[in-house]
Amino acid sequence: MAISTIQKLTSQIHRLPPVSCHILTRSSATLSSSKKVVDRIVKLFAIDPEGQKREVVGLAGHSLLRALTNSGLIDPASHRLEEIDACSAECEVNIAQEWLEKLPPRTYDEEYVLVRNSRGRILNKHSRLGCQVVLTPQLQGMVVAVPEPKPWDIP
Repeated sequence: MAISTIQKLTSQIHRLPPVSCHILTRSSATLSSSKKVVDRIVKLFAIDPEGQKREVVGLAGHSLLRALTNSGLIDPASHRLEEIDACSAECEVNIAQEWLEKLPPRTYDEEYVLVRNSRGRILNKHSRLGCQVVLTPQLQGMVVAVPEPKPWDIP
């Protein structure tokens, strides 16, 4: 009885369509995923509060805030969230004129936060919130200025 069961199973297995096996090695997986990351790299330049031009590397799809924070230009503790509702403009940056038209216009919420936190000063047309600027390959080489921390941001 056991032999007839084995023979039936064997005949059923032979009737199945062939299965193609794709072997994925660690090196090929690493190579393909690293290529994707390399394709997403966006190199920018930031002028720090001391006037020094620094190269900043970010990834397309990430915020400008994340790239500036990872480069040490904005204190991560000063802006923990990338939600506009929680933003208090600690990540405000100034975008160079030639890059302004490559960015989408400010949203109503971004404009509101910038005006609310301007403390009576005239809002600069170059001002943007780093948490609201999403990096794209078209922003390769963009220049931003990181202002000095606001007096109420200094611990």
